[in-house]
Amino acid sequence: MNKIKIICDSLSDIPKELIDKYDIEVVPLTVILDDKEYKDGVDISNDEFYKILREQNAYPKTSQVTYPQFKEVFEKYVNEGRKILYIAGSSVATGTYQSAVLAKNDIDGEIYTYDSQTFSYVIGILVVKAAELAQQGKDIDEILDEIKKLREKTYVLFSVDTLEYLQKGGRISSTKAAIGSILNIKPILDIKNGLVSPVCQVRGKKHVISKMIELIKENCGTDLTNQVICIGYSDDFKEKDKLTEAVKEEFNPKEILYFQVGTCVGSHAGPGSTVIICLKNK
Repeated sequence: MNKIKIICDSLSDIPKELIDKYDIEVVPLTVILDDKEYKDGVDISNDEFYKILREQNAYPKTSQVTYPQFKEVFEKYVNEGRKILYIAGSSVATGTYQSAVLAKNDIDGEIYTYDSQTFSYVIGILVVKAAELAQQGKDIDEILDEIKKLREKTYVLFSVDTLEYLQKGGRISSTKAAIGSILNIKPILDIKNGLVSPVCQVRGKKHVISKMIELIKENCGTDLTNQVICIGYSDDFKEKDKLTEAVKEEFNPKEILYFQVGTCVGSHAGPGSTVIICLKNK
């Protein structure tokens, strides 16, 4: 058993096989859909969730992980005599990190928290790296040092099919959403200082992938053959396949890792969103 337990929240969108492989504890946020509460990734599958969004035109809300949830999880591992490293989704976007800090302060044990200032599998990359290092017997300081460096090198772009979900979640204004819809504008976004940030926009979905590829070349360099490039999708499998083809053709990476955007991130991005994550070589 590892002396250090790696814990994250469900904003990290880590594929199940990696959660199992590295024995990662994922504490779920809550999604509220039609007045029903679901634990993210536990009570409702991602596919079911996107089906409801498309068929019922539903606008879900999300609710942070609570203090009692964290207290229970932290106490369990502290009582096993283990150190804890909790890697959180952006503290600017959710109160989840704050709940964890409050719980940590009320427990007598070695609990470390790290605010990733990001979302989705950008957190996941850090969590998986931390879990790998913990399995190798590295100590907390070495792990934190490594994931901070990795966070600096990580580059993410994502596109959304409609601006409505970002608008309903208070991420953009209703005027911007309305104009975007009329002009068939597809934004390309990244994450800055813990919040969604627009990079540029294109007219029509068919230009999204070529623009993403162009931006990756500008920001990460053209030689990504030694990299694992991560591709995220919600329920648009055609777009996932098109992005895969473009990535293979342009970069020929060592590997492509796929993850599905979970219900919490999907509540704000909506169906039809696409993500790409790689490392800056420059």
